[in-house]
Amino acid sequence: MLKTPSNTLTIFFFLLVTISSFGQNGITPIHTEIQQHTEQIFDSLVKIRRDFHMYPEVGGEEKRTSTKIAAYLTELGLEVKTGIGGYGVVGILKGAKPGKKIAWRADIDAMPSKAPDVVDFPSKHEGVRHICGHDVHTAVALGIANVLVQQKEDLEGTIYFVFQPSEENIKGALAMMDDGLFDMIQPEEMYAMHVTPFPAGTIAAKPEEMFSDYKKVDLLFKKGNNKDALFEFAKQAMLSLENVSPESKFWNMQNMGDPEIGIAGTKSIYKNYTTVDKNNFSIRDTDDGVKISGFISFSDKRQRDAAIPSLKKKIADSEFAEDFSTAELVNVFPTLDNNERLINESLDQLSDIYGENRVLRLHGVVADGRSDDFAFFLPKVPSVYFFMGGSNYEKGIIAQTHSPNFAVDESCIKTGVNLFSSLIVERLNP
Repeated sequence: MLKTPSNTLTIFFFLLVTISSFGQNGITPIHTEIQQHTEQIFDSLVKIRRDFHMYPEVGGEEKRTSTKIAAYLTELGLEVKTGIGGYGVVGILKGAKPGKKIAWRADIDAMPSKAPDVVDFPSKHEGVRHICGHDVHTAVALGIANVLVQQKEDLEGTIYFVFQPSEENIKGALAMMDDGLFDMIQPEEMYAMHVTPFPAGTIAAKPEEMFSDYKKVDLLFKKGNNKDALFEFAKQAMLSLENVSPESKFWNMQNMGDPEIGIAGTKSIYKNYTTVDKNNFSIRDTDDGVKISGFISFSDKRQRDAAIPSLKKKIADSEFAEDFSTAELVNVFPTLDNNERLINESLDQLSDIYGENRVLRLHGVVADGRSDDFAFFLPKVPSVYFFMGGSNYEKGIIAQTHSPNFAVDESCIKTGVNLFSSLIVERLNP
């Protein structure tokens, strides 16, 4: 579901990084073989991606997509389970020796879109398009499976390929778990990625929050006569939590791509922030009293955890103290926190193999993001979520998710298969 504000990241990394040659520092024979095999199957993966793109299916209707995935995995020789949480598919690849168990997740659903497709292989399903890159995610995951099957005799452990339906409507991850996903598989680590407007050839990540944590705030008061005054007070109390000045460069979302103060800059201004949705307050009568609600974004747990105590103090010091009942934060979207140990180890391992100019460490948190339901897996398994670049600015290809002109440089499929196959090998083998 990764959704970023229009034009937020389209300039991102164009200023930050120019990709001309990629250093490869820690290449060993197995990683060389991964790259060679990826090169051999690349054209076939592009065809697979384009097939999924031409026949997109929205969440809950991914029958053709899942059938194609299951057939491909079966042909590779994997153990395949289908019909999990709807049209979910799991492929299981066991290495030659026992060892760690790792899962790779790819989402497979498309989105409703009435805008015309911008590629030469447009959607044949009217009103449905892959404008969030899940067709690319699926092709990359199938490519990883293909590559790692060739390395089976050198692998210690088990790899689970989880193809998740219904990500866009935030139902698929929970549905798979409710259908016994973690009874079927027992991963010790879980990984996923999402296409972004970064340049093709790069991946990026950071520990803990990747997106701002978007929460609903509910304040409950006893019913009284002066509802207008109460509403204005509660609204101002929530607005007072915002710690970004109105004049800040923070509000120009194009600055998220600035090489110094953007989310990848070491002097990022997109951290330690709390922002309030100024156009989304409401008041309503309930059986328990008057409920006043607003929506707030937090860049980190420290900011989030301070919100309710701060609101309670403001209320306690106000004329409405005696009417106050409760205050709580309510989840709107799942919070996606990368496991700190795993992300640090993973970025180091990939940097050693493919070079630091391809493996980028973020310093800020995407503002106004809407996360990904991969986050529902995190309480069950230590996990990592990557951003993967899909843009080619020179060719005018911008992988701006959820936009009418969404397109990807298909070379990013090769990047995903190479880097993430290598990552899984590194994570499996001591």
